[in-house]
Amino acid sequence: MDVVAEIGRKRWVILALGVLAQTVQATVVNGTAFLIPTLHTEHGWDLAQAGTLAGAPVLGGVLTLVAWGAVADRYGERHALAAGLGVASVAMAAAATTTAPVVLAILLAVAGAGAVSANSASGRVVVGWFPPAQRGLAMGIRQMSVPLGVALAAMVIPPLARDHGIGWALAFPAIMCGIGAIACAVGIVDPPRPDRDTAADTGLLGSPYRGSWTLVRIHGTSILLVIPQYLVWTYALVWLVTDLDWNETSAGLVITAAQFLGAFGRVAVGAWSDRVGSRLGPLRIVTISVVASMAALAAAAWFASPVAIVMLLVASVTTVAPNGLAFTAVAELAGPFWGGRALGIQNTGQFLTGAAVGPAFGALIGAVGFPIAFAIAVIAPAAAVPLVPRDE
Repeated sequence: MDVVAEIGRKRWVILALGVLAQTVQATVVNGTAFLIPTLHTEHGWDLAQAGTLAGAPVLGGVLTLVAWGAVADRYGERHALAAGLGVASVAMAAAATTTAPVVLAILLAVAGAGAVSANSASGRVVVGWFPPAQRGLAMGIRQMSVPLGVALAAMVIPPLARDHGIGWALAFPAIMCGIGAIACAVGIVDPPRPDRDTAADTGLLGSPYRGSWTLVRIHGTSILLVIPQYLVWTYALVWLVTDLDWNETSAGLVITAAQFLGAFGRVAVGAWSDRVGSRLGPLRIVTISVVASMAALAAAAWFASPVAIVMLLVASVTTVAPNGLAFTAVAELAGPFWGGRALGIQNTGQFLTGAAVGPAFGALIGAVGFPIAFAIAVIAPAAAVPLVPRDE
């Protein structure tokens, strides 16, 4: 059965809905980082405390990523996306009504637990509806949604928090998730796959982890690469405001521009992987570029160089570029009956690491400053380079 011919051009509409889901997810999971300047400068929180609150949605997401993947594998992406984003919308709306730190952290964790359905559930739609020669491009488009969501959050949340308070800033992702839940419930069509009896006969129900370390090595690579990615996402705005004396609006515009560049970078490397017929070769090259860009950012910050902003933009692009390549490789290797769970496992490792980056690097920055923190972050992508598997 030619599933591409069956769905026709509607596959691009379905991809657009996947992009929407992932974008609004990012306003929850990553957008809370943009509350840090307000919490730090106006509410007296130190960076470790504010970073911990910003990491609450990430920590909540860790608990449900594999579960949402299992829901998508068993019942389809439409149900997983609509339900998860609905939960996130309700939890964020409730968070907007409280200022109690513990209650706020719990509600943000619940919102993250729902929002991450987009991470686990929207990979199979790309593999199912797009042929191999277009999957890198399609997954790159899907993955561009995360930096787009971060860009949107960077543009909207800091001024809302500054001018109207934390509650109004949290109402924004609540509304976005509600829109995403309705759109996915109405428009997503799950791709066809073999029935379970046929899949059992052909071995598709078997674990792709059995007898191969390839998926595990990709997971490990992605975990290491998330350290510089979350460092830049979480603290670039704070660095611009506190070290470089930028106002929050101007700094937010720089972060927005960086995220847009990162989004298109993901599309470019996805299309490149289609052209060369490999996900893992480009992943290795991009990982090396992360090492170089973070080292350059650390040096520019240390010497207070005028090119520091340029290095921040470059690092913002390179640190997000590997995600689409890794996700495409995982979804292709795992197959239609394990793709959701494999992506859930992939994201669980990333989210656990991402949740630790906020408080750990917040404390580190407070102790040694931004330049040394940027330099220490170089260790992670350097360790990831030899971990990238060779094409089998």
